[in-house]
Amino acid sequence: MTTADTATMRPALAAAAQQLGLQLSDTQLDQLLAYLGLIQKWNKVYNLTAVRDPQAMLTQHLVDSLSLLPALHRHAAGRALRLMDVGSGGGLPGVVVAICEPSIDVSCVDAVAKKASFIKQVAAELGLKNLHGEHARVEELRAAPFDLITSRAFASLLDFTTLTRQHLKPGAIWLAMKGQHPAEELAALPAELDVFHVEPLQVPGLDAQRCLVWIKPRA
Repeated sequence: MTTADTATMRPALAAAAQQLGLQLSDTQLDQLLAYLGLIQKWNKVYNLTAVRDPQAMLTQHLVDSLSLLPALHRHAAGRALRLMDVGSGGGLPGVVVAICEPSIDVSCVDAVAKKASFIKQVAAELGLKNLHGEHARVEELRAAPFDLITSRAFASLLDFTTLTRQHLKPGAIWLAMKGQHPAEELAALPAELDVFHVEPLQVPGLDAQRCLVWIKPRA
């Protein structure tokens, strides 16, 4: 990503964050753009995304992931939480959460070793002590339980919840980022899961449906 690209994208990123009601510091904006640069740099080697154009990557990856943050703010309410991002790939939305929410400890889990290695590279280069890359199939991962488990285009809601349920702390929730309202996937969930909110997401600059599905085990 060229210096000119960065100079062009910074105002667009700042404006999108503002539209979402996010107060990001100059350092956080710099880190987000540096992360985008790392995705572009390593994409040929690690096959992180099919999107190649920097402007498209900004909207479809960074801003799309930022749209999760207002909901995360509400839920976290300033608490220090542990979050697992499943099937994280190049770190979306996990890396974006780690940059924008320093109080949230983020583990990006992916079955592809190169992608987990990339997350570790990002954490080292950007100095993100709250970001961890985990190479594992999520059902085989050995880790302390999490307060939140999130995914973006990982799997069906049934597979997502089934594969990760063992990693939920008592009282923890799932947050699944989806495109249009996933009615069929919701209907396939077992009765012991409570889908307590399906929240429409507005992604600045993206003309596509997005929603956030909130799920918890029934008491």
